[in-house]
Formats: sequence, structure tokens, C-alpha cells
Amino acid sequence: MKKITLFITCVLASACACAQTRYVGGDISMLPQYEKHNSAYKDVQGKNITNLLTWFVEDCGWNTFRVRLFVNPGSSDPSVCQNTAYVAALGKRIKDAGAYFMLDFHYSDTWVDATHIQAPATWKGQSDAVMADSISSYTRRVLTVLNAAGATPDLVQVGNEIMYGLCGIQVHPYENAKDNWDGYLGLLKAGCKAVRDICPQAQIIIHTDRPTNRTYNFYYYNKLIQNGVDFDIIGLSYYPFWHGYLTPAQIADKSDKNNLVSALQSLAAQFPDKQIQIVECAYNFQYWPSSGVNTDTRDIWACSKAGQYNFVKDLVDALKPLKNVTGINYWFPEEAGNGDDTNWSTSKGTVLTTWLNRGFWDENTNKSGHAINRISAVGAGQVPADVCAPYYMRNFYNDDATGTEEAIVRPSQTGKKILVNGTLYIERNGVLYSLDGKRL
Repeated sequence: MKKITLFITCVLASACACAQTRYVGGDISMLPQYEKHNSAYKDVQGKNITNLLTWFVEDCGWNTFRVRLFVNPGSSDPSVCQNTAYVAALGKRIKDAGAYFMLDFHYSDTWVDATHIQAPATWKGQSDAVMADSISSYTRRVLTVLNAAGATPDLVQVGNEIMYGLCGIQVHPYENAKDNWDGYLGLLKAGCKAVRDICPQAQIIIHTDRPTNRTYNFYYYNKLIQNGVDFDIIGLSYYPFWHGYLTPAQIADKSDKNNLVSALQSLAAQFPDKQIQIVECAYNFQYWPSSGVNTDTRDIWACSKAGQYNFVKDLVDALKPLKNVTGINYWFPEEAGNGDDTNWSTSKGTVLTTWLNRGFWDENTNKSGHAINRISAVGAGQVPADVCAPYYMRNFYNDDATGTEEAIVRPSQTGKKILVNGTLYIERNGVLYSLDGKRL
């Protein structure tokens, strides 16, 4: 056993020397709520999925899951329910499945994003220094609980979409007289140091939401680096209807020349020692957003199941060649209407009050279960990756993935998933196996 363990250690060390780990997965923060309401999911063959988390790992080859965390969630929004106990339980499930756990600190009692930078109710009114102490002590306390629960995170977001501020302290990605950069940087430094102290192996993500705006990103991340903020990964949200097109080819004849690939290439050149990850992305498959749309990308990806699949496929294909880009995480892949218990048609049985239709499952709120979105049935010569977005995503990190059946991790192949030089292997009882079951 010692020889096998040493072999695996050497292989992993070699992998680290040759290539960075790539992360593929999604934010599954609402999965326990769907399970609580007896939501049934069906795969491409129409078979019931008994455990969606392990299905993502074992059938789709995902290796990463993100979970958001609020300080004292008490919002009327049912999506805001993730307290420390909730996250510890879900985080342990993620770790037990052999996947990487990404923790998303919101440092608020409800949603934080570019337009919402409020502090938790119990922290409001604190001075900058006291607020930094609050972030430090809270971060340490949460991570200590997660460590004890067997849910140690592998990646930690110190804040969620925080380009414009955090805990009520405002900044901008350009010169603005209202900015309080000293206070803001103090918060980030306190949070990052707490992560380093309690989870020294975890990678730290700073998450922003202007992925195609190179000027903003250069200004913002340079400000952090020049002022000594200790982090590893530039984390970005990418929603085409808000952030624009994906590739230079798609914007060739359009007035808006911003596109994700060019922006990421510029970021990699500007910050060569930082990884870049898309920590949130999604695309509507039925109802186009009725407000707040900055770019109508339906000329490239229809608002349909096929359009959603093509968006995911194009995203994976476009980002895979970019060496500094090490992660793609889909937002809310488990979304499936309002839940399926006996009260699903009443307020007592709802998981959500509104349906965003960005997940991978038909709304279909009834006992027959939610069919997975696909562009066609699985026919002769086809495999799920040809017709279904979550299967296709594994192509981002597996250099050998060709869409063939051999690239799928089968449920019978349980064990810890290990990435070696961009290829996924299974470690079981000290032995490494390829995804087609061959012992190494």
C-alpha cells in the first residue's frame, strides 16, 4: 500500500509540475432544497437519477461544486437559506463524492453582487477596522466548523461579485471620489489571511462580474495586487445577455466589440501568475430575460434547449485552449421548477418563487420527474455528450475526451476522482484506474 500511495503521490506531483488542475462543475447551492421537496431527475435515457450530486461526478465527470454561504439568512427569498450548518452538510457530501468543494462567502445576510454590497445586519455601522475584524473572525469560525465536519473547502471565494464594494464599503473599477479603497482592501486582506491560516491548502478566488471589460479588470485587479491582497484566482461571472459575446468571430460585424475570449487573453497577459476561472455562467433555455438585457445573443444561441447546449459547447471549446483559464462552473444546474412534493402547487411546497430556466432540467413539476434538456434522443453512434450540455463540459479538462462512451465515469467506478495532467482518474483503495476501468 505504501508503494501504491507513493506512486500516486509521484504522479500527482508530476501533474502539478506539468499542468494546473482544471475544474469543471457547478453551483449546487439549492440541491438539498430540491431533494427536500422530492424533486425527481431523469437522465438522457429517461431513467431516474437517485443522487444528482454523484450523477454529475460519475456520469458527467464533473469534479467541482460551489456552494454559497450567508451570515444569517432570513430573507423572504427561498434561495437564500445557506447558513453554516447547511453548507457544512452539503460540503461534506461534495468531499465524500471525491470532488473539489468551492465555498462562496457572501459576507451578507442576502445576495451580494455589483449593485448590492450590504453588510450583515449585525455588522452594520461598524468602523472599517472593526468590520475587518468581523470578516476575519467569521471566516475563521466558519472554516473551523467545515474542517471539523469533513468539509474542508479546496477553493474559497472571499466575496461574491465584489468589484463595486463589500459590506457597505464602496469602490469602483475606475477613479471615483466616493471610493474607500483603504477600508475595502482591509476587508479583503482580513478575509484572505483567515483562509490562509485555517485552510492553507485552499486556493483563494476574488470574484467579479465584468468579464469582458478589460479596462475595468486591469484597474481592479492591479489595485488589489499593488496593495498586497493575497489571492490565487481571478474569478469571473459570464452571462452572455449581460456580458456580451464569446469569441472575436461572433462580434466581427457588430458595434459592441467586447468578447470573453479576447478579454481572457488580455487578462492572462496582464496577470500571468494568476489562474482565471469562470465561476458562474448560464443560459436560458425557454424564456428570454424580460429586463436588464445588455446584449441579445439569440442570433448565436437560440433561447431553447438546443441553444443552451450550443452555448455550453461553444464556451468549453473556446476556453479549453486558454492555458490560464482553469475552471468552468455552471450556475444553478439543479434548477427544476418549484419542487415536486405533494404541495408543489401551493406556497408550502415551493423551492423557488420564480423560475429562471437556466438549469439543465425541464420545469415539468409533477411526479414523473424532470427530463434533462437535450437536443435530441441518444441514437446510433451518439453518446450523451453529443446531445446534453452537462456531459459535454468534461471536455474542458480531459485532454483525451472525444465525446465517446469511454470518457464517461460510470457509477460502478466509485472512488476519489484524481486529475493527472488534465485527465481524470479514479483512485480506489490505493489503486489508480482510468475511466474505462483499466487498472494502472
